[in-house]
Amino acid sequence: MSLSRRAFLADATAAAAVSKAAAAAATAAAAATATATAPPAAAPPPAHPGKSVTIERIDVFPVRYPVIGRFKFFERPDGRPGGRAAVLVRITASDGTTGWGQSVPIPRWSYETQETVLTTLRNHLIPRWIGRDPFDEQGLARELDSAIAPSFSTGQPICKAGLDLALFDLTGRLLGQSAAQRWKLPGSPTVTLSWTLNPRHIGEVEDLVAQGRARGYRHFNVKVAPDPRADLELCRLVKRLVPDGFLWADANGGYDEATALAVAPKLADIGVPVLEQPLPSNRLTGYRRLKKLGALPILMDEGIVSHVELQEFIRLELLDGVAMKPARCGGITEARRQIEIARDAGLLVLGSGLTDPDVSLAASLALYGAFDLKYPAALNGPQFLEGSVLRTPFTVTRGELAVPKGPGLGVEVDPSRIEPLTDRDA
Repeated sequence: MSLSRRAFLADATAAAAVSKAAAAAATAAAAATATATAPPAAAPPPAHPGKSVTIERIDVFPVRYPVIGRFKFFERPDGRPGGRAAVLVRITASDGTTGWGQSVPIPRWSYETQETVLTTLRNHLIPRWIGRDPFDEQGLARELDSAIAPSFSTGQPICKAGLDLALFDLTGRLLGQSAAQRWKLPGSPTVTLSWTLNPRHIGEVEDLVAQGRARGYRHFNVKVAPDPRADLELCRLVKRLVPDGFLWADANGGYDEATALAVAPKLADIGVPVLEQPLPSNRLTGYRRLKKLGALPILMDEGIVSHVELQEFIRLELLDGVAMKPARCGGITEARRQIEIARDAGLLVLGSGLTDPDVSLAASLALYGAFDLKYPAALNGPQFLEGSVLRTPFTVTRGELAVPKGPGLGVEVDPSRIEPLTDRDA
């Protein structure tokens, strides 16, 4: 086992041990208090304070954010930026409280599109939630799975994430709690970011790294595959330019098994600490061989949507960690569950994203800040996107983003800012 792999797994195991010890201590303290005071039996408190509310209305807004620079997933066939399509979701409760969410499909990354998100929300999902209690999370989740059934995993998770985020924002506002407060976690005030490199050729790398460093970034994630020779050259150069930075290689499922087995030890020798999604999601025996090889920790991204397959893949010993994306797995509620499962199993958890614009980005920051993730997060929305629907848009400072402090997702949407970004072709 390589030094980097040993160190990473030791960190993850230690974090899981601390988490379990803290939970055990809290349980013991609660039991001791209950025994000492011996209170009379009482009914459990209500799930939420104040008067009962229901979901009265759900609106959707197709938007498209301008793309700056080059990111391969948003290129048109002619090579020009095509814009970042998204769908804003607003849930209005019967007392007038609103919650905002966002679905962020990328057809070149997964099968969902802005069009499928809109039709699925309008025709299948939204009607199921009208009139329901927003705090009935399990019942609402069952309605979504009943309307759009799972196949191998969650059906249309990127679409469903928009509703989940809006619901979390709404209930958080009704409770007056941020994500960290709601989950009783100390959290972190900031999230450190990683700068994404996806050069057309090696000659672009130095300038791209310089752009990131000029904006205060100290850590870099690189897109690799399918050419291992070019990938090794790229990683050597980035490691030379930023020797102390965290260098994260993401193949997006672009290697075949033989190539991945050959390139993993060479990436480890260069100093790359993790390799994300080296194979297509359904090459499970290949993942087992890569993990058994032990050259460096293997993360899954596209291969995990729900906690069901995460638990199964852990039992099958297919992975060393997860590159988490709330937008990919149906929202912040499911993402939190997966982080807890991974940490309990001693796996690594790295924060990532789907080039999230403002509202989806807020959810990722709330999640990663609450769990105080150790490693830099590959949240590249601020790197590649322009425009915002927030009253106070996010600003990267010294390669970090502040975690929103308000209730729910912690941000305020300005409806007047939606109009300039409206996608009129949707």
